[in-house]
Amino acid sequence: MFKRSIGLAILVAVSLLVFFTVVQNLTFEKASAHSKPNPVAKSAPEPNVKAPAPIVYGIPTDSLEIVEATVKRGENLSEILDNYNVSLTTISDLAKKSKPVFNVRRISANRNYTILHLPDSGKTAQYFIYEPSETEYVIYDLRKELNVTLEKRKIDTVERAIAGIIQNSLFVALTEAGGSAQLVNHFADIYAWRLDLNRLQPGDKFKLIYDEHVVNGKTIGFGKIKSAYFEHEGKELYAIGFDQGKGMGYYDQEGKSLKRAFLREPLEFSRISSRFTKSRFHPVQKRYKPHLGTDFAARSGTPIRTVGDGVVLEAKYTRGNGYYVKIKHNKTYTTQYLHMSRFAKGMRAGKRVKQGQTIGYVGSTGLATGPHLCYRFWKNGKQVDALRVKLPSADPVKKSKLDEFEQLKEATINQMQAINFDGSQQQELLASDKQELQKGA
Repeated sequence: MFKRSIGLAILVAVSLLVFFTVVQNLTFEKASAHSKPNPVAKSAPEPNVKAPAPIVYGIPTDSLEIVEATVKRGENLSEILDNYNVSLTTISDLAKKSKPVFNVRRISANRNYTILHLPDSGKTAQYFIYEPSETEYVIYDLRKELNVTLEKRKIDTVERAIAGIIQNSLFVALTEAGGSAQLVNHFADIYAWRLDLNRLQPGDKFKLIYDEHVVNGKTIGFGKIKSAYFEHEGKELYAIGFDQGKGMGYYDQEGKSLKRAFLREPLEFSRISSRFTKSRFHPVQKRYKPHLGTDFAARSGTPIRTVGDGVVLEAKYTRGNGYYVKIKHNKTYTTQYLHMSRFAKGMRAGKRVKQGQTIGYVGSTGLATGPHLCYRFWKNGKQVDALRVKLPSADPVKKSKLDEFEQLKEATINQMQAINFDGSQQQELLASDKQELQKGA
């Protein structure tokens, strides 16, 4: 009897334990079900966010369509707007209103333009924007009251540095390093009196620090060379740009000017086709006679520059010389430039000119068989060989400016030494060095 009671008690205890375990598990599962995400339910879709319409030339285009194109050869404003619901009367009125700002007749082939039109069936143009250059654009507002405005883009000036080693020629090496023909010409002018640029050797090295003009991240031109370095046959020659109050000049490490009072040549980086001689067979007159000048072969229209400051004595035409300009530089020196195609604007007797100023353009007027410049040089009233005559140097750094020059020289040399011949820089230029370099700009 006692044993049956014990067995019954154990059975009841086990049953209760199983009951409470089942209840606890059910409670846990119910709570877990509430805490877990429903796998069937989907999250609400995010609304589509439309990107804002671009602003073109300062004009919001949220209700306009954009058409970008290039002016075709012979195409005019009327033909461009013909498909954009603009009447000939409107175009005529626009041309009249545009004259004081930008004459529509100056719209040229291969220049970019943009049309902003309504998204209607007629594609009615609201704006026509034309880019006459990299730095300017003209907005023609074609809405109710016609309006024309000329806008100028911001030009950023960025300092650059390039370097290289000559293998074939200065031109090839400098352009391969990232320079331009313009920089080659400027570099050649700086060193023309200290180096014979026609006798450079493979292994000669160069470095340049210069300004680059940038619009919207695109290079549109080059500014001044701030400083340069050239190593020829192991000898170093710096050209440190320094302004003593009369414009930028270039000086060596000792403060001596790299320039003479005159440029070496009246054309940039040109080829000599005939030298100064007492006896030359004239290609037109077919006889031997003195050729008391130096001929430079160049394309027609190439700018001709005066080699020094002076006053124009003559700017006229003769049968033999064609169009020519003669300039008196001082009591000692006079120069003459023959066979021009035309004069530069404003060139006339009595006009003062500055060294490097364009005075005319290469041509073949007068007794000439092809486009070239005949350059003549007088010293004390006697014609001499311009390429052999010894000319005075430009002034060195003034004593009153020597301390300022020495600071600039030190900063320049530090910057040059930080530039490798592959054009990379080894280190950042100190802020103090940058400030000193800016003084010479």
